[in-house]
Amino acid sequence: MATAVHSEQFDVGGVLLPRPFKIRRFGHFGFNLDRLDEGITFYVDKLGFRVTDEVDMFKDAPPQALPALQKVITDPRLIFTSNSADHHALLLAHQTFGTFFGNDLHAKDNTLSQITWQVGSLQEVVDAEAYLRAHGVEIGRVGRDMPGGNWHVYFLDPDGNTVELYYGMEQIGWSRKSRPSAMHYRGFNTVPSLPQMSEAAELQEALDRDIDTDSGWSPSEAHLKETYDVGGVLLPRPFKITRLGPVSMFTERMEEMLAFYTERLGFQIAEEAQYLGKRIVHLRSASEHHTFVLADKELRGRLGLSEHTSCLSIGMEVGSYSQLRAAVRYLVQEGYTLVEDVPAELYLGIDYAAHLRDPDGHLVCLYSYMEQIGWDGRPRPQSERRTVTDPWPEILPPLSDTYADQTFMGPLG
Repeated sequence: MATAVHSEQFDVGGVLLPRPFKIRRFGHFGFNLDRLDEGITFYVDKLGFRVTDEVDMFKDAPPQALPALQKVITDPRLIFTSNSADHHALLLAHQTFGTFFGNDLHAKDNTLSQITWQVGSLQEVVDAEAYLRAHGVEIGRVGRDMPGGNWHVYFLDPDGNTVELYYGMEQIGWSRKSRPSAMHYRGFNTVPSLPQMSEAAELQEALDRDIDTDSGWSPSEAHLKETYDVGGVLLPRPFKITRLGPVSMFTERMEEMLAFYTERLGFQIAEEAQYLGKRIVHLRSASEHHTFVLADKELRGRLGLSEHTSCLSIGMEVGSYSQLRAAVRYLVQEGYTLVEDVPAELYLGIDYAAHLRDPDGHLVCLYSYMEQIGWDGRPRPQSERRTVTDPWPEILPPLSDTYADQTFMGPLG
């Protein structure tokens, strides 16, 4: 366990912090969808997430658990998808899946199955579980998920959203094959003892057991025709989502949620705004202007957004401004309607952005630039930000932090 040097001070990798972990980035999330097949088409075929694994809960459940599952769940598929080398960035499941696992137990408009943040080590995950439990946070489960291989602790925020801190996401390489199910025996349902064996040792152990390590899930994308030149690479669509952007939520418990995410989880308030007299708070965990937004839930109806979900929007960053413009044209041609007049106060630090709804009504925010905050922790003054014009220009002048957040490690396709 991390050693508390004095009250609420912990040694995290040799640095004293107010909690025994540090959130590095927004890792992944999941939607529980009523229109699951349409959602798969939207996120996979149109936006470019690739399927990395699929779990059938009816097939994989213990026989004694099957009747309870079948009583509630109408579609047993859990679809893992990714836009990068991570095993998963977006999980898709039927809304009844979320009902069975209690995602909407506290509020029926909780359509996110989880909001997940990456920390720096397995030690931090274990220490986070003890810290959160000691501070009265409701813990869901702790251990290691398969598929995906990520070590985690799940817990609830004040709105009843399922939040996950994790370390060690499985990485999928050039072969596009995920870890075979025969290696899932390394899953855990309890707090793991430390230290654990390395991934390299797990692989060697699998080989020693004569497990075919090349037998994992591989996506089928033959139906997608690569016809668009994206930075010199042919892709099935004229853009590439290079990172998950901010997750934005409506809340009726602004002060409780802010206290939870700043005091318990360590987010910092980057900037605040008001729209129609209602409060909007942008929070960050690293150098990005914001990775999490909380907005007064009274804004939801006034903005004409879907009442079925407390998720305001999910951000998705594409590789360049030209890709953003091409994405808008492409998605409109594919029959998706842009949501106009989304107020800029909801996404400060982003200038040019396009919003559209998924088949269930969740709002997706596509953008290509996120303001970066330096060592002093201060956002760019509003007077020095780029003015968004309509129609969008073909080419933009650079800012000091243009492409500062763009480091996509792998090939685009």
